[in-house]
Amino acid sequence: MGRMNWKDFLSDKKNKTEFIVSLIFLAVVLAVLAWFINYVELRQGVAFNDPLLELFNPIDLTWFTFGLIYFALILAIVSLINNPVKLLFALQLYSLMVFVRIIAMFLLPLDPPEKMILLKDPFVELFGSGKTLTKDLFFSGHTATLFILYLVSEKKKIKMYFLISTILVAAFVLLQHVHYTIDVFAAIFFTYACYKLLSKISRRKVNG
Repeated sequence: MGRMNWKDFLSDKKNKTEFIVSLIFLAVVLAVLAWFINYVELRQGVAFNDPLLELFNPIDLTWFTFGLIYFALILAIVSLINNPVKLLFALQLYSLMVFVRIIAMFLLPLDPPEKMILLKDPFVELFGSGKTLTKDLFFSGHTATLFILYLVSEKKKIKMYFLISTILVAAFVLLQHVHYTIDVFAAIFFTYACYKLLSKISRRKVNG
């Protein structure tokens, strides 16, 4: 299927219905996530010794981390806004990843690494309880989100930026002791699994 513009895309009733349903599902998943991460903060978790984190003391890379993330999100919006098929797929993939992440956090309650330096995301704190979150660990949502942008992007230079950003943010959250090493590695595997699953069940070709 060739690339469609918004007028052609929305002229198809099935496309319009799927887009609306996808937005509703995204809103529901994010609402559940907002409630769930507050529940997670109050739950007793398990802390363990991470051999990699024990090799160095944490350093605060908050500004570098969110600088990369927010620029990547803006770039993604700009690059996908004129491709409704790809944008819809990206929204569905993000929703699926968040849903899977909720299940993963429920099944594996963790306490943060001992020397963790708080990663204060003003948007997440505003969306949630207004306090800094520390236990939404398994798996790394920041790493997963950037990897999604890499998977769905088409232009080579933009795709390369998303890949580099994914690697850097994964390294930064470890250097800051925000996540355990397994959280970061699991983010890649879970996200790719979601991507492959959605690609198979989607009614559209991923390359739209």
